[in-house]
Amino acid sequence: MKKVLEKHLPYNTGWAGEMKQGQLLRIAATTTVDFVCFRLQNLKERFDQARTKVYNGKIFITTGDKLMGRNNQHMMTIVENTNREGTHDLQKGMCSGYRFQLAKKEGRLREYYHRDYKEEEVPDHGCYENLARALEPYGIAPEDIPSPFNLNQHMIIDGKTGKMEHTTVRAKPGSYVEFRAEMDLLVALSACPDMPVGGKPVDLSIYEP
Repeated sequence: MKKVLEKHLPYNTGWAGEMKQGQLLRIAATTTVDFVCFRLQNLKERFDQARTKVYNGKIFITTGDKLMGRNNQHMMTIVENTNREGTHDLQKGMCSGYRFQLAKKEGRLREYYHRDYKEEEVPDHGCYENLARALEPYGIAPEDIPSPFNLNQHMIIDGKTGKMEHTTVRAKPGSYVEFRAEMDLLVALSACPDMPVGGKPVDLSIYEP
């Protein structure tokens, strides 16, 4: 394969870029990565959590499964998932500076993230702000960014009560998820601050098959 792009995303930053149909995107990370995509020719057509779950018939997707858009279009295919430690999340939204401050004000940081925090450890922004900044040059308003596919965000979900719980389970070094673009796309991702474990940098590459 021919590598056409390589990027290193520092902790708690975002990136957006274009992909051609048939190209492969590899995201290598040991931290949570919030990922979204849009049809390049019509940015109103975007990734949709609900349609992705319904089409694949499950809430945890992996190799061979499809990322679906809000109009039920097939946007991407997961061609390889080497994370053997846990699952990827299709339930949660994006973290944000406001969420962190609200949880802090309500005294719920430990409840959400399972550890105590010093004042300086609570981020002033998160994936919502990272994605908003990355997508701003494309004219996408923050409120039009869909709920993401949260890579490496292993959650415990109670099948009876629906209760969701964070965990500290993350992918091992060297793990990656690889997607194939099924149409020309705008893709964006955030290297999450990942409060339960502490965020890490993320590496991405785009290939011609």
